[in-house]
Amino acid sequence: MKWSGYKNLEELSEHDDADLDHLKRRITFAALVIIFFVTIIFGRLWFLQLHMGEEYRHRADNNRVRMRAIAAPRGNILDAKGRELVTNRPSFNVVLVREDSNDVDKLLKKLALSLDLDISVLWDKIRDASSKPRHIPIRLLEDVDWETLAYVENHNQEFPGIRIETVPVRVYHYGNLAAHAIGYLGEISKKELAARNSDIYAGGDLVGKMGLERLREKDLRGEKGSSSSEVNAKGFEQQLLKSVEPLPGNDIQLTIDAELQKVAEDLMASGDKAGAVVAMEVKTGRMLVLASSPVLPLNQFVGGISHKNWNALLENPKHPLINKVVQAMYPPASTYKMITAMAGLTAGVIDADTVFYCPGHFKFGKRRYHCWKRSGHGAVNLKRAISESCDVYFYQVGLRIGVDRLAEMANKFGLGHKSGIEMEHEKSGLTPTKAWKKKRRGQKWQEGETLSVAIGQGFNLVTPLQICLMTATIANGGKQLFPQIIEKVTDPDGKVLEQLKPVVVSELKGDKALLQQIREGMEEVVEGRRGTARNIRIDGITIAGKTGTAQVVRLKQYKHLKEEDIPYKYRDHAWFTCYAPADDPEIAVTVLVEHGLHGGSGAGPIAKALLENYFADRLQKAATEEDSRIEAAGQER
Repeated sequence: MKWSGYKNLEELSEHDDADLDHLKRRITFAALVIIFFVTIIFGRLWFLQLHMGEEYRHRADNNRVRMRAIAAPRGNILDAKGRELVTNRPSFNVVLVREDSNDVDKLLKKLALSLDLDISVLWDKIRDASSKPRHIPIRLLEDVDWETLAYVENHNQEFPGIRIETVPVRVYHYGNLAAHAIGYLGEISKKELAARNSDIYAGGDLVGKMGLERLREKDLRGEKGSSSSEVNAKGFEQQLLKSVEPLPGNDIQLTIDAELQKVAEDLMASGDKAGAVVAMEVKTGRMLVLASSPVLPLNQFVGGISHKNWNALLENPKHPLINKVVQAMYPPASTYKMITAMAGLTAGVIDADTVFYCPGHFKFGKRRYHCWKRSGHGAVNLKRAISESCDVYFYQVGLRIGVDRLAEMANKFGLGHKSGIEMEHEKSGLTPTKAWKKKRRGQKWQEGETLSVAIGQGFNLVTPLQICLMTATIANGGKQLFPQIIEKVTDPDGKVLEQLKPVVVSELKGDKALLQQIREGMEEVVEGRRGTARNIRIDGITIAGKTGTAQVVRLKQYKHLKEEDIPYKYRDHAWFTCYAPADDPEIAVTVLVEHGLHGGSGAGPIAKALLENYFADRLQKAATEEDSRIEAAGQER
């Protein structure tokens, strides 16, 4: 019995050891499982707290803190005398932050009803911004009036998510003055936003769309500020935490004289004329007037132009969207005759005393090429040919030179290529050559075509700016100057960042004596007894100029009609270009009036008015001195 009991005890011991081992294994497994899950938990905590901590901290702050960008005031634009052309004013926009509104549909219905708005327009703006994050404000109304502003502010608790946003918008102190040069702003497009620095631009920003507003965007835009505010659960601001003021853009002073520009634009607007007026300093290249007519209605672009107004501009037959100073091209007509004369003098085929007889026409081959004066000018030398604009004289000079040498001289005066002026989409014009016609049209040049080119017709095309540059080059003795429209750029502290310096592009060396002969003929145009612009004379200032009548189309059915009875679109364009004073030139003026018929009567008076304004102080002084002299002479008697 003893051994049997002992055996049972031994079996019991072995059994207990097996249970203990099993229990240990279970405890070990449980411990491993616990350790595994604890490790996962601690790993997740580490990931959330350390690795993702900054992001979640930012998200948490966003639930409590609302950050927004503050638009910077754009730089001012001034005229040559420091007068403010474009500045800024505050504009108040009604915006929606979807993150702060639980029921956008209910909110928009209430807002539309309260403000008498078309709810479909509001929904269109919501849909357009559907891809934007919910915390980004959506502009529902722009540049609202004080009544709307006051109502929204006083009832803000009724419109969760609706806020008032203050942004600077442009103020045009002179209306549409120099609109094509200055340009306008518009909301940044998706394409523009994708191509620009996201640290600087965001959806809804206003950017330059045309003119200097676009070309000088970097100078004018400034740097945005920012503010951080604590908000409650409905998004209403509780307190301002931090604010960084925006940095205004740089100011740009133009070379354009606002007073002269206004004279030009008012005269073009009188009678609803279309065309361009350009004026520049002949010794510096400063552009004083850059007027394109009809002007752009800049105020329609503030806050975004409507489809109705945009379509009206597109459909206007006088094309106000085209900057006619540099984008429209016309036959130069008789203003080109100085090129033909200079080419003839340089080539030696004529001199000042060379005489051609004008019977009123020139026969070449089987065709007669008429002079504008059908009765003829008789015996004509260079000075008289320029002053009376004899076509027959220049027909013969052109034939002796040839089209290629005409083109070579035209290029020296800036025709046939872009000037590089700081304006958009400048056209190069067209100075035809034999090679050009062969390449472009696959045809041989006909000598009869040279006759048309020699008097500024045919394939010839120029911009008003090019004719003004040509005139300035003649006036200053052969220096082709780079046309500039920026006088200086200054930062908000008044530091000058950029200053105009005259740039000579090229110079006609050794031809000053020949140019003087051209200048004498141009002086006769205005000051001569038979000059084609003798009605432009101003007592006290000697003017040198040239008229031009550019044929638009030759239609036999209108040949016998009075000019005023010819349909507007078929009337000739009117040119007048000049400089003054003739003995010591300061300013060059070029006027192109579309379908204005004659240069002397259609374009000349505008140039005269500009010169009278430019020389007003000098003319007044001369008049006062003359009155004093007459008074003194009377007392002596």
